[in-house]
Amino acid sequence: MAAPARLTALKKLQCSIFQTTYNPHNVRTGAKYLRARLRGPSMMEYYPPTLNIAKIMRQYPELEIVNEPEVTRLQDVADKKRRGKGAPKKKKEKVKDKKKR
Repeated sequence: MAAPARLTALKKLQCSIFQTTYNPHNVRTGAKYLRARLRGPSMMEYYPPTLNIAKIMRQYPELEIVNEPEVTRLQDVADKKRRGKGAPKKKKEKVKDKKKR
């Protein structure tokens, strides 16, 4: 039988030849996942680009595109404010003298 030292030397040489990591204690390294090809680029190619109406409106103001959902939202906010159901006003100043516990 070969000595353990010769077997470890053989294993090191094998790892250097085949470009693998030398891991004598079988510690989890995650090499399998690091070697795998990235999934992000293929996912980005799979899904078509989304249309952003606001971005198009900013790029081409001469087209005078109307964003219907945004107009409806602004109208609803104005209606709620008129009825007194809108968001509360933000504070102008911070309270300096709070109660200490």
